[in-house]
Amino acid sequence: MLVMDLARKVQAKTGMTLKQSKEAIDAMLESVAEALEAGEKVNLTGFGAFVVRKRRARKGVNPRNPSQKIDLPESIIPGFRAGKSLKDRVAKAMGK
Repeated sequence: MLVMDLARKVQAKTGMTLKQSKEAIDAMLESVAEALEAGEKVNLTGFGAFVVRKRRARKGVNPRNPSQKIDLPESIIPGFRAGKSLKDRVAKAMGK
């Protein structure tokens, strides 16, 4: 789903204009990104949490030469952990 598709859904549910819906989505995403940049966790109760994760250094495989091993350095990455309500809702929708 594209941002504009999401904005149309928000517009239909809220009565906001399409422009207002897109601005609200953009503001929310920017706020989440700023919080993650500051090392903060963003918890949306019932939906999930955006977190900053540290990925340990490890050995990897060169995709151009699979027989060659490479060292991958430690890195900081954003992550998302789905909340129980979201997990249950998706599982129900997928027939599980």
